Order: sequence, then C-alpha cells, then structure tokens
Amino acid sequence: MIQAMRRRNFIYSLAAPTIQFAQTAGSNDMAIAAVEIWRLEGHRDAMTGSDRQHQVNPLHIYDEHRPKEYQDQPGRMNRIPATALYLKIRTQGGLEGLYGPVDREAASVIYQQLRTFLIDKNGLAVETLWDKMYRSNRHSRAGHYMMAISALDNALWDLRGRYYKSPVYKLLGGPTRPAVEAYGSCLGYSVQPEAARRKCAELYKQGFRHQKWFMAYGPGDGAAGLKKAVQQIAVLRETLGDEAEIMFDAYMGWNLDFAIAWAKQVERYRPRWIEEAFPMDQLQSFVKLRQMTSVPVATGEHFYGRWEVNEFLKAGAVSVVQADPEWCGGVSELVKICAIASAYDAQVIPHGHSVHAALHVVASQSPATCPLVEYLIGKMSSYYHFEKHSVAPVNGKIALSDRPGFGIELDAARVEKQTLAKWS
Repeated sequence: MIQAMRRRNFIYSLAAPTIQFAQTAGSNDMAIAAVEIWRLEGHRDAMTGSDRQHQVNPLHIYDEHRPKEYQDQPGRMNRIPATALYLKIRTQGGLEGLYGPVDREAASVIYQQLRTFLIDKNGLAVETLWDKMYRSNRHSRAGHYMMAISALDNALWDLRGRYYKSPVYKLLGGPTRPAVEAYGSCLGYSVQPEAARRKCAELYKQGFRHQKWFMAYGPGDGAAGLKKAVQQIAVLRETLGDEAEIMFDAYMGWNLDFAIAWAKQVERYRPRWIEEAFPMDQLQSFVKLRQMTSVPVATGEHFYGRWEVNEFLKAGAVSVVQADPEWCGGVSELVKICAIASAYDAQVIPHGHSVHAALHVVASQSPATCPLVEYLIGKMSSYYHFEKHSVAPVNGKIALSDRPGFGIELDAARVEKQTLAKWS
C-alpha cells in the first residue's frame, strides 16, 4: 500500500509540475536544483506481422545487407512491453519542466556530462544556458552531445511555459493559426502496388491530403529497382489524383545517378519533394540534383545547428529544411533556423522524430516558412503511450492546446514501474 501511494505521488509530481511559484518566485526559486531522467515501464497493445516495410538505406548496396522484397503477413494483436525516458528539470522553488520521450543516446550525455553543469543556474535563462552548454564541450556541434542539448533546451522551454502559465508557441510569438496541418508520414506501410493503393486512399479519407512514402529500392537493386521506385509514385498519383501532395524519403540510400534518373521520370507526377537522397556530407550531390530537376529537394533531419543549414541554403542545395528540434539544438535553435531559411525563401518543415517541440515552433512561425508538421502515423500511435493527452491530427490538422509549456502530463494508470535512470 505504501509503495503504491509513493508511485502515485511520484507520477502526480511528474505529470503536473507545481506552478504556484509563477507569481511569487524569489531570485533563487528558479535556480535549477535537479536534472533527472526517469525510465517509465508498462505494456501496450501492438499489431504484429504487418506495417514492417523496410526503407532503402546506405548499407543496401551490399547484397548481404539488402532485405528481400517485403510482404505484409496476417497481423494479430499482442500485449508487449513499453518503455520511455522522460527528462525532468526541477528548480529550488519546486517548479518542474518535463520533456520526452528522450533518446537513450541523449540521456546518457545529459546524465554524465550536462546534469551537474546546470545545477544552480537560472532555469529561465534559456538562451544563456543553450550558449553555455554549446561552449562547454568541443564535440557539442553535432551528434549525441547536440541531441542532449536539444532535450535539455526543450525541457527548459517547458519549464518556462509553466512559469509563465503559457504554451510554448505563445512565448515564441504565436499562434499564427488555430491548428497546424500535418502531413502523414507512412513509414512501415507496404509499397507493394495494391497495398500502397489501398493505404493511401484510406489515409486520404482520414484527412491526410499530404502524404510521405518511403522508398524501398535504390542503386543496389539495379534497373529493376529504379523501375519499381518510379512505379511507386505512379501508383500513388493515379490513386490520389492531382489535389493530393505526395513526398518521398530515400533515407540517404541513393547516389546521384540513381536520383537524377528517378527524378527525370517522375517529374510529370509532381512530387512535393524528394527527401535525403544522399548522406549529409555530400553537399554537392544535393546541389547537382536540385539543378537537374524540377522536383523540390528536401533534407535536414540530420542537421546539427544553424551553421549547417546556412551552408546548404547558401549553396542552393535544398528547397525544404527538415531540421529536427530533438536533434538540431531544440526549440531555441529551430527558431533561429527558421529565421535563416526565411531569408532564402526556403521552407522549414521539421522532421517528426517527435511532435511536441516541432508543433509549437511551427505554430509560432509564418505559414509561408513553416506550412506543415510531420506526423509519423505508425510510430505516433504508441510513442506517447504514457501521456494523458494525445497529439494527433483530426481531419489532417493538429489543434493547439492552451496547456502551459508543451502540455505534457503523464498517465499514472499506464505506468507500472518508474526508475531514476543512471549511467556509469
């Protein structure tokens, strides 16, 4: 009984951070007292056997790493374990900021290198803290260190929102619209012609008039693979008609010759973009592809900060920037990236590894710069399993909430176990 009461009290604290200090906080009340990462465990229902379509990736040039052609199998519902890491920042006055789920790679850096660095610093000084974290390590400009800065920055914005009793998008100057249109990201759905035809029509009826599909074929599949990659867009355009917007993601799995050959054959189908055709270190391939085709070129989920974005825009490499606030530096950095992109008349449509931070930034920006937010349909159906409030499109749009911060509250009924995570 005592353990059950403690668990309920912990989850209440994590789910509903104290906000009474907003009007009376003293000079020390907003000093950071703790940075914690909590591992939540439970169970959820999941369909197995279907929606496991692979996507092309750079390793697929090797025969032994290239999967066989995918076919859905009869699915069945199973009860499977669910886990997630959530980041909590607590001030001396008792106010708490919450963000998650957080990538394990980022969580280990937070625990081992940045957690103690933030203690006693002003939790409202978001810009100062970002700059200090960035300057604190020689590897901060990219990779797991930047992912850790991103998670902390997002949690600090949640803390700020709870202090001012305002959603983050209002603190950023929005809203610029009452709801944000989401494009349906179709990761995992079969690209076999009839299966894709059925699924894209079903999603369109649900309100997803923008859909992104993932390429399964690349240079390792030869001429037959190119033919199938072209057929994939033909099937979708024929099914959805001219009014739908369709995008495609190659996940760094193509080379320039393959990309140009594909683009020239599919221009008549008017794809909204081709995404991440090459690894991010191949800047000139992006430039040449954009010069050789009318198909808009998109990339950026692996951008780490405004400096990389500026180099791609300056080179004329992309039309659409897909910087991800979970990885590029958080809300603070994504706002700067939007400002840079607007100067080049480019759009910022953040990669949708998560939704919370991306949605609030997009909602605060001009629709000319940020017209859409990505919604990974399959992943998001369970990604926020431990949260009370679903972030999901209705008829293709995500309505904005007035809850403070990002509005994250955890559901005690779904948390079977919680542990304060540690890394040696």
